[in-house]
Amino acid sequence: MDNPGTDKTRHFSSLVVDGMERAPSRAMLHAVGFTNEDFNKPQIGIASTWSMVTPCNMHINRLADDAARGVNQANGKAVIFNTITISDGISMGTEGMKYSLVSREVIADSIETVVGCQGFDGIVAIGGCDKNMPGCMIALSRLDRPAIFVYGGTILPGCHKDKKLDVVSVFEAVGARANNKIDDAELAEIEAKAIPGAGSCGGMYTANTMASAIEALGMSLPNSSAQAAVSEDKRLDCERAGAAVLELLKKGIKPRDIMTKAAFENAITVVIALGGSTNAVLHLLAMANATGVELTLDDFTRIGKHVPMVADLKPSGRYSMAELIEIGGIQPLMKELLDRGLLHGDCLTVTGKTLAENLTDVKPYPEGQDMIYPLDRPIKKDSHLVVLYGNLAAEGAVAKITGKEGLVFTGKAKVFDAEEQALQAILNGDIVKGDVIVIRYEGPKGGPGMREMLSPTSAVMGKGLGKDVALITDGRFSGGTHGFVVGHITPEAYTGGALAVVQNGDQITIDAETNQLTLHVNEHEIARRFDKWKQPTSRYTRGVLAKYAKLVSSASKGAVTDNLD
Repeated sequence: MDNPGTDKTRHFSSLVVDGMERAPSRAMLHAVGFTNEDFNKPQIGIASTWSMVTPCNMHINRLADDAARGVNQANGKAVIFNTITISDGISMGTEGMKYSLVSREVIADSIETVVGCQGFDGIVAIGGCDKNMPGCMIALSRLDRPAIFVYGGTILPGCHKDKKLDVVSVFEAVGARANNKIDDAELAEIEAKAIPGAGSCGGMYTANTMASAIEALGMSLPNSSAQAAVSEDKRLDCERAGAAVLELLKKGIKPRDIMTKAAFENAITVVIALGGSTNAVLHLLAMANATGVELTLDDFTRIGKHVPMVADLKPSGRYSMAELIEIGGIQPLMKELLDRGLLHGDCLTVTGKTLAENLTDVKPYPEGQDMIYPLDRPIKKDSHLVVLYGNLAAEGAVAKITGKEGLVFTGKAKVFDAEEQALQAILNGDIVKGDVIVIRYEGPKGGPGMREMLSPTSAVMGKGLGKDVALITDGRFSGGTHGFVVGHITPEAYTGGALAVVQNGDQITIDAETNQLTLHVNEHEIARRFDKWKQPTSRYTRGVLAKYAKLVSSASKGAVTDNLD
């Protein structure tokens, strides 16, 4: 892509600013604050996802300043630039949510575009909300220049009647209100108290899951995943990242040196142990694709057979990320996993050291804590992320089974062609014990955009049906979802997957013991139904959603848009 210059630390910026003929470029940069001395320094792009769109990102402008300070104090020249963010929590359950997964690709494309154009020698990328993190990581993988990812940090919990709250509490309160378990006044109180300030959603939802995965991958400094958004620790994390990227430049360490197959296996292991979001499957597949690492759904199954789930964290558990921070974050867990031979300790990290070297002096969790269970007495002896196959999911589907829901569910289908239809049926009381809610045409192409089904799943929990009904979809789930749920069903309904011909009353079995998702209809009847099936006409013929639908791959491949073979 580029023809680097000869200065090891200025491979790219030297092409932009060195020599008589680059005087016009230097003139432009003088105007944005460059001095003559700055032209001889490595240029480090600070990719900031700051926005007042969402509390997850409202503080990141300050963190970007901290990272820039770290770069400048280490004799680099920092240049801050922005990319977009959207809010899943705000758009959830609306048409706007179709842009959520799309934003991951826009973020990746925009960071690649700015860094590639401006000739930055290294990058610090700071992300807050769910899609920022994999979006940043995809860009860093494509560019393969010395880089560090910094997590913007978790939010502190809200509180109502001595009970800690987060955004999922509000979604579930809607279901409770529909079931007359609370009144309008209490719903309003929960709504007002749930989000007390800046930071990403507080459980082991997608943001905290991906931050933890990226730290385990080796692309963040130790403890970056386990710091409150508004804290001195997070400010220092940003400063250190700014300085550390200069060290990576000197040593010639780039993302693809760090993001190996073994490193991705470490990330998967930590996600499983923490009980992380199903979105991690989609995003890690996409990140691996950008890095050129061969990662498949079956790798999650292979690793999951040997890794226990030990974290009692929301949404299925009791505790928040802020409380995990208080006992040491994920580093003590990683040390335990390493000592048990469940992590690859020889993987390189952004510290310039191996994972094992980073963990050498990490102390264990304090005695008496009940948040992280012992590895030999886990919450679940193997992975909660269960990859299913079968006649409903020939290319795979992803279930989140913590064991609290049971391991097998058989019920009768109630079929909906959009999320909104299903939500209304749940709130109206049309869903009863033994139902399997089927939501289709919500896949990457069919939605388009693969919306998260947090509104329906939260309504199910709020209605008190969490153990009595199941929900399956070719869409996604929020990290805040819990219950008997299966998503990422591939092939998706829009492209002719069997989900397209499921009918009301069909019997469906979800079996997390045999890893099968089965429609109990014989193949001749399925073929007969397909003879009558026609692919729906897309409502989107122009614009970003139309482009996305045309380019996007299957969810089983990470729903990426740059696999153009």
